[in-house]
Amino acid sequence: METIKIQAPAKVNLTLEILNKRPDGFHNIQSVMQTISLYDYITINLNRNFNGNEVKLSGTSKEIPYDEKNLVYKAAKLFFDSADIRDYGIDIFIEKNIPIAAGLAGGSTDAAATLFGLNELYNNFFDKTKLHELCSKLGSDLNVCLKGGCILATGRGEQIESLPFRENKISLIKPKYLGISAKEAYTKYSQKPIKTEKTKTQEMIQALENKKDISKFLYNDLEYAVFDDYEELQIIKDRFPNSIMTGSGSTYFVLNENFDEIDEEYIIFNNLLFTPKGVCKVLV
Repeated sequence: METIKIQAPAKVNLTLEILNKRPDGFHNIQSVMQTISLYDYITINLNRNFNGNEVKLSGTSKEIPYDEKNLVYKAAKLFFDSADIRDYGIDIFIEKNIPIAAGLAGGSTDAAATLFGLNELYNNFFDKTKLHELCSKLGSDLNVCLKGGCILATGRGEQIESLPFRENKISLIKPKYLGISAKEAYTKYSQKPIKTEKTKTQEMIQALENKKDISKFLYNDLEYAVFDDYEELQIIKDRFPNSIMTGSGSTYFVLNENFDEIDEEYIIFNNLLFTPKGVCKVLV
């Protein structure tokens, strides 16, 4: 096999509760995450005409770097270094459909798909446990994106446990020109004087296990952190009061209903689905 194409799913946070700040600067969280049917596609080609060790990136988006700053590049280098492969050349093409800086793990899922795809090209060099170990070295959401489905994420997000999967439709709305970094959202949360009790994630887990309506238990600490600072978020919440922000934003979602058009300043994805585990998969 010389070429492989991997489907890389976005994720949403059904709950996100911040527990405390860690000595390494990250935060311990508890979050129920769910992968959804919005995908980037990562195509990896083995390049036989290379000079030394090369990782070349290209893609459809003008908003991301195609160099060593990209998490996909870092994932590829980590794979080869960890496998002690010294003679390689690859071209990676990123078909970007997941908005960036949106709370949907677009960069993380691309990196997880890269690790997954390279492992397939190199005849499953690493087992699943080792792949997850590599994911945890690169970021907080990669493990969730690699496994797929409904997952309880703890630690800084890299510790994962599968939860009961429930079929749901989901729709997304994002301010077109607003992205919020995780650093900004977590910093603003730390400055908030009032912190809620951390019960929402456990309530969501119980709802999943007991097959209750999970829409009643959606929650995000980071929405509370950034909401007052952005009129765009306030407009969404006013127009769609059942919506909830995912991750650090700026994307909002609703379950089992669609968003109406607001204006051209917003991107809408209607009629997506929750996806089961194992959706980071080979297409070619």
